Parts: sequence; structure tokens; C-alpha cells
Amino acid sequence: MRTRRAWGAVLAALALAACGEAPRPRGGAVEGWPTWGGDPGGSRWSRLDEITRENVPALEVAWSFRTGDWDPSGAVRTSFQATPVLHGDTLFLCTPFDRVFALDAESGAERWVFDPGVDRVGLRHYTCRGVALHEETARPAGADCRLRVFVGTVDARLVALDGATGARCAEFGTNGEVDLLRGLGDVAPGEVKAYSTPTVIGDVVAIGTMVSDNRRADAPGGVVRGYDVATGALRWAFDPAPPGTPPLAPGPDGPRFHRGTPNAWGVFSADPARDLLFVPTGNPSNDFYRGGRDGIDHYGSSVVALRGATGELVWHFQTVHHDLWDYDVGSQPSAIEVPVNGTRRAALAQPTKVGHVFLLDRETGAPLFPVEERPAPPSDVPGERAAPTQPHPTRPAPLHPGRVGEADLFGLTPLDRADCRERLRALRNEGPFTPPSLRGSLQYPGVAGGVNWGSAAWDPERDLLVLTHTRAAMVQRLIPRDEVAATPADPPYAILFPQLGAPYGLLQSVFVSSWGIPCTKPPWNELIALDLASGEVAWRVPFGTTRGLAPWPFWFSWGIPGMGGPLVTRSGLVFIGAAMDGYFRAYDVETGEELWRDALPAGGQANPMTYRVRPDGRQYVVIAAGGHGSLGTKKGDWLIAYALP
Repeated sequence: MRTRRAWGAVLAALALAACGEAPRPRGGAVEGWPTWGGDPGGSRWSRLDEITRENVPALEVAWSFRTGDWDPSGAVRTSFQATPVLHGDTLFLCTPFDRVFALDAESGAERWVFDPGVDRVGLRHYTCRGVALHEETARPAGADCRLRVFVGTVDARLVALDGATGARCAEFGTNGEVDLLRGLGDVAPGEVKAYSTPTVIGDVVAIGTMVSDNRRADAPGGVVRGYDVATGALRWAFDPAPPGTPPLAPGPDGPRFHRGTPNAWGVFSADPARDLLFVPTGNPSNDFYRGGRDGIDHYGSSVVALRGATGELVWHFQTVHHDLWDYDVGSQPSAIEVPVNGTRRAALAQPTKVGHVFLLDRETGAPLFPVEERPAPPSDVPGERAAPTQPHPTRPAPLHPGRVGEADLFGLTPLDRADCRERLRALRNEGPFTPPSLRGSLQYPGVAGGVNWGSAAWDPERDLLVLTHTRAAMVQRLIPRDEVAATPADPPYAILFPQLGAPYGLLQSVFVSSWGIPCTKPPWNELIALDLASGEVAWRVPFGTTRGLAPWPFWFSWGIPGMGGPLVTRSGLVFIGAAMDGYFRAYDVETGEELWRDALPAGGQANPMTYRVRPDGRQYVVIAAGGHGSLGTKKGDWLIAYALP
């Protein structure tokens, strides 16, 4: 493989020489990647321009590092979704088992490793998306924990480490950690997890948790908490119960929080200058039936702005009313600027699973452009009441088709197309907000549709917002309680959720033919650039191929679902892994043309990052390659760094 890449670099150099392209001198300004999203606002934008549209074909692997954290047998399901962060010349990252590594950023050599000792047996899924950093500059150089590294764990702890040594910061909480289960009451094993990176704003480290979907109506609450970065003392807690709900009386260990409320499992963003923390929220439990619990989702499927120092609610904007589709907001809110009537407004871009992108005033949460409340289909399930309207942005317009008609169906042969037609006719099918039903309802996009945790990347110089958009369809069928035990499931195409405390369980399935082929036409995934100046789509291209999912020669550029997001560089490049075909790619940010790709040793379902640590050093682009346990992509434990020869 290295020989093939070396020859590729030579040929690319010869091609550049033949075209008269002068080699770009190595080096330039130092540029870091201090947070998961590149900066507190989550722009995923870098000013680096050493790697250009002209020389990107010469990219090669500069170094790779293996963590050892995966299970080749498949008995333990892992996803390597981490994006490293950079401080000085050190990269910090976490693994699916929440081990934290510090690596030399230019060689990949290990400097230290910390193991929090999570239980590797019993949980369904292990992952960690990243760590957060805080440097206490008032402490003298070399002092213990001058630089702190924060990581959340799958067993619901927040741990603080010394960035220089990896030792626990003993003054933080108890022996360097705080218990995120405190105040939640009854929690089943593995029910509450901290998958996403914490967020530091001022001297507070804020964190939410992921609460397992569809197990029970009285699931643990989705409280968001802010802790003192030095001591671990609880500074504030935002309990997302409906306004006017009386607080619960404190327990022996401190505050208690309401149950069944929306959780905040995604990555937060921040505006430190305004002391604002932006929190994307999920929906309450149970996801697909909440008859009689209308008010519990007041903060559900929303972006919530909190005061960083106090946790005080500043504003919130709901992207889906009374969410019955698991359309929770997984994408990190992006603090950007948007041209409006000749001026640049401080804005927040919030993409959603529905294929909507809401552009909001960063200080007030008010939409910058009209949002229309359009009629939505009613529920026909006894006891349920769907919201009569749903919000639709007008600029940019929804990225997703309105509904699936027979002309939108797909099949490789007339037989499976006929099978899809028959299946469609049996379902409720009234657009993306068709409520779950007893007969079965088509959900398009599905629960993994639109924009997920990979989030968007913002090019501030070209006024472009780049994102992936998944168009997979699902079927949601409610099962009467007395029939749940006898209802068969067939993973990965059909999963049965118990939804205890509700009169119905839920059978969730992928909308495929009996051959296992998607019933909707490709592309099933797109890479899209939105022109923020006009609100129009600048370009959209199918993203991902059927390589690895179908035998050769049936490798088509049909756009394949994936997980992960992009980064954009000043030189006009979009770097992204994400797709299930296992490639890492570079695109032209102005046209959407694919300029380069390289086959990763395992699935690249993580967000990439880029940096230069010395003025005379190289620009590196780094991505984790370890696969995704739910998507079934190739597993592994690689961190790969690319650079020009």
C-alpha cells in the first residue's frame, strides 16, 4: 500500500510540473484545532492553505497510530468517532473504551495514556467523540493540571486529567471525577452514557448525557450540568422539564431532576464573548408515543441557549413540535455569520434530521428568515395527539423531498420494484411528519436521516455551509402492548423497542424490498453546499459509493449513508470520511468536484481535523478510522495523519 501511495505522489508531482504549477513552499502560520468543532462555535474551518486543490492528489500517509481499543471478534460493538484536539504540539483523543491518549502531533508517538476502567462487558455500544481542554494560565508553567483534559465516559462519569502527564486532577470532584448519575434516581445498567465531548466556557465545563431511547417512559432525565473546571463543584443544572414545573426536593446527595425529559446527547457549541452555551436536545421518552404527556417535550428537539456562567435559560427554538419520529437534534449548532440585507449578522445555523437548516439570531434565537408553520398530518392512534403544524424554514428551503410517491421507488429488477410498490401502498405516507401508526407509517427521512452528529462546516470567506444529508427511509409501526412479546424482529432491518409505560411498543424497520435493497431512489446520501448569501443550494453531489456493499463491478456512485462530518480549509478544500465505502475524500468547496480519495484501513465514521504546529512545519489532516458498530463498517483502531510529501 505504501509503495502504491508513493508512486501516486510521484505521478501527481509530475503532473503538476507538466502543468507548470510551482511547488508551494512548506510552512506558514501555526494553526491549531483546540475543540471538537475546531473552535468554540463549531465552524470546522481552518485557515491553513498549504494543501490546495492543485496539490491535494499528492497527499500521503505521514503517520498512523493504533490504540488497541476494539474487539476483532465483534462481541463488543464499538465505534471510533473521536476527533482529536490540539494543544501546542500534542494531540489528545479518546477511544471507544474512553481511554485517553496524548500523541506527538508531528510523529504520532505516544506520550501518555489514561484508562478510566469502564466495564467492557454488558453495554450495547461503546464510543467517545472527543475530549475538551482548559488551560489555567494563572498557574505557573509546569504546575500540576495547568492544562486539564476532560472526558465523559460510557458509564456516566466526567473525568479531569493533567494534560502533561495523564494523571487524574485529584482536586476535581472525587479523585479527579464526578458522577453524572447523581440526582437521576433509578438508572438501569447502560441506560445513561456520556458519548459526546464536554464543552468548556469560561471556568465551567458543561456536559449532557445520552439516555437510551424507547426503553421506558420514566427514563432518567436529560439534565445538562455545569461544573467548576478546577474543583468539579456543581455550578448549575438545567433541568429541561416544562416551564412552571416545580423543582424536586433535594436528596441526600444534592439536587434531583425530573424523569423522562429531553436529553442532550450531541456536542454543544459556545460563544465565549457573549457567555452563551448552545445545547442541541433530543426528544423525551418514549420517542414514538407520548399520549397524555404533551408538555414534557417543551424543550425537546430544540436548540437551547444557556448562560455559560449560571446555566440560566436565555432562549430556545424548537425544530420539531411534539416529536414522534426521533428527529432529535444531533448536529452541533454552528456559530456563524450570515449576510442579511447587506450586513453580517451573528447567527446560529442548526441543521436537523428532517433536512431543515434553521438560521437563527445568535443572541435572541429569532429566525433570521421566515419560518412557516405548515399543517401536519394528525395521529390515528388512540390516546396520541400529533402537533397540528410543524416549522419549515424558507431560507434555505428544506433540503429533503416532501414525500415518497410511486415514481420515487427504486429496484434493480421489476420484481423488487413491484415489491416496494406493494409495501408503500400498505403504509401511511403523508410526508416527513406522518405519525407512527398501527398499520405502519413511512418515515422519510428516517431516524438517521438529514444531518446527524457530524454537523456542518462553515466557510466564512465564501459564505458556504457544507454538510452531508442522508435520505434513507424507515417504517414505524406501533405494536399493541399485548402483542409486543410475540412480535419478531430481524436486525439490522427491523428492531423492536419495548416503550414500557406506553400502550404500544414499536417495530422500526428500514424501507427495503424483500431483497434488502432500499425502496427509494438514490442518492441515499449527498454532500451539499449552501450559499448563505442567497439561501440557495450552491451544489449537491451524491456522497459515497456501493464499494464494499455490493460485489464488483456493481460499485456505483449512488450516495451511501454514513456517519461523520466535513471540515473546510481556506485553500478551498472539503475533507470528509463518513461514507460506508471506507474512503477519505477531498472535494472542491466551490464546485463539489471530488479531487482526491484514499482507502482507509477501517471505516472513517469520524470528523477530521487539521493543524500546523510550527511555522516551518507541515499541514496535517487527521481522521480516526475504526468503523461504526451500528452501520457495520469495517472495525479497527487507527488514527491516520495525512500530509504532502
